[in-house]
Amino acid sequence: MRRNLPRRWACLILGGALLMPYMMAGVLVAGLWRGVSSDLLMPIQVGVFVAVLPVVAVTGLFLPVRALEVNAAQGLLGARVETPPRQARRSWQERRRTAAWFTLHLAVGGVVSGFTLAVVPFTVFTMALPFIGEPMPVLGVTAEPGWPSLLWAAAGVGALALLVAGAAGAGALLAALAPPLLGPTPAERLAAAEDHARTLAERNRLARELHDSVGHALSVVTLQAAAAGRVLDRDPATARTALAAIEQSARAALEDLDHVLGVLREDARTDTRENGRADGHEDGRDDAGEGRREGRREGHQEDGEEGRRAPQATLADLAALVAGSGAEVRQDVGDLSGVPAVVSREAYRILQEALTNAIRHGGGTVRLAAAVQGGDLRLEVSNPGGRHDGRRAGSHGRGDGRGDGRGGRGVAGMRERVRLLRGDLRAGPDEDGWTVSVRLPLRPSP
Repeated sequence: MRRNLPRRWACLILGGALLMPYMMAGVLVAGLWRGVSSDLLMPIQVGVFVAVLPVVAVTGLFLPVRALEVNAAQGLLGARVETPPRQARRSWQERRRTAAWFTLHLAVGGVVSGFTLAVVPFTVFTMALPFIGEPMPVLGVTAEPGWPSLLWAAAGVGALALLVAGAAGAGALLAALAPPLLGPTPAERLAAAEDHARTLAERNRLARELHDSVGHALSVVTLQAAAAGRVLDRDPATARTALAAIEQSARAALEDLDHVLGVLREDARTDTRENGRADGHEDGRDDAGEGRREGRREGHQEDGEEGRRAPQATLADLAALVAGSGAEVRQDVGDLSGVPAVVSREAYRILQEALTNAIRHGGGTVRLAAAVQGGDLRLEVSNPGGRHDGRRAGSHGRGDGRGDGRGGRGVAGMRERVRLLRGDLRAGPDEDGWTVSVRLPLRPSP
């Protein structure tokens, strides 16, 4: 308390200083209304003080004083005020809280400032009375030399002690009320939580993208490397083709990894700026970062060096996916041009993961089917001789998801995508091997 008292007193004096223009205007209006000359430097009048407080409250609703008050509460009062999140526009709930705090700060600060200006000179004057040795008027009473002057000095010290205690209590009151009045409102907390949830969802999506793309590329590299090693001596042309596929897959995996790491670094810098910003809704918006995030929401990937945006892979790239896998795939693909972009992107990733598992665990020709039936997109990938260790997954993606033998991120990732699109997933062994069957509705359910 003693350590914070000088700074809290300074915060109260700041409130009194901010109140002075209102008081001066109030004294001027009162003088004009009564038809007498006004002294703008006259002592504070109780009537004017009470009359200007509603004006202070109204101005607190519209003036951008929240940032100033938050800084004052944190720096001078020592209050733990949570930094309000950035908002495009002020809500009325936030305006009312800020106005209440602004009025309280100026009212309490004005009272403490007024008593400080009156009590401190009074204490100094009364303590000098015993040394004057002559009768002196004090508050309309003549203070005689001797014991009466000592009593006046004691009264001055007592008044100063009461002022210090009052200032300490007022500072503690403001410090206690600052967090609920200046901190984030429930609506701001909800908006911040939603933004945090969107960030987590974006990062989870990037993790799935990285798992799908890099996992597929590594499976292709493994398969092609083994094939190249088997035919290197007797069929150099086939070995060169396999090595070219390895280079292409590794390059694509490296680009995907670089993209994801760049996005995560950007999000980390954004989080640092958000946590270090004192004002939650004023200037300083990162338009470039907002544009990049919006671009990712629309399904674009950004090149970290040149800033170009390339569309994510969709079912239109299915042929290139199969060709680059290096596996023997029998395709049965219908007309997929009418599949919505969001469904097409997720379906591509599902097929990529299913094909990766088939290549990794299969022992023969992989069968891939994709077609639109009614209002649904039907996908199926099966491979004979699958060596997955897992139980058949039920509909709606309720499988154990341990088919890849590495903790189930492959089937689990497919299950997450299918669940988000309100589809069904079956993944498990059958009489021929391992089959992944997916149904995705093309339009959201009403």
